[in-house]
Amino acid sequence: MDTKKQIVEWHDSYSIGIRLVDDQHKELINLTNRLHVASVMGWENSKAAFMSAIRAAVDYVGYHFSTEEKIMERINYPEYKAHKKEHTDFVKEVLSQVQDFQAGQKTSANDFVLFLRDWILAHVGVCDKKLGIYLIKLKKEGALSKMTMQVKKDAGQRVIIK
Repeated sequence: MDTKKQIVEWHDSYSIGIRLVDDQHKELINLTNRLHVASVMGWENSKAAFMSAIRAAVDYVGYHFSTEEKIMERINYPEYKAHKKEHTDFVKEVLSQVQDFQAGQKTSANDFVLFLRDWILAHVGVCDKKLGIYLIKLKKEGALSKMTMQVKKDAGQRVIIK
C-alpha cells in the first residue's frame, strides 16, 4: 500500500512479544489503512469500497479477539474479564457506527477510520502490552514451556510464546 495513503504504520514498539498476535495486529493496521483509502475515494466509490473493507475488518477483528481470548483463558490471565469486556464493548461500538454509516447518520467514513486507528493503538499499547508482559513473566518462570494452541482460522498455525 502506498505509504502516503496510510493513516497508521506498524512500529516494533507495538509488539507484545507473541508473533501470532503481533502479526494479527499488523493485519488490523493494514485493514485500517484500507478503510482509510476507501474513505477518501469520493462518496460513490467510497461507500461500496468502505463497506467491503468494513466487512473484512469486522470478520478479522472477531478472529483476532478470539485468538487473544483463547490465549488468556489457557493461561488463566487475571485480567481476562476486563480485557474481554473491552473487546465486547469495541465490537458493539463498531456495529453501532456501521449501522449509523449505512443509514447516512452521524458517522463519516473518515471519523470511523480515526476511531478504529485510535482504539487499536490504545488497546494494543495498554491492554495487549499487559498481556504480553504477563506471558513473558510466565515464560521466564517456565510455566509456558509446553504451551501451544491451535488457532481456528489457520489450522496449522500455533501460538508460540517467544
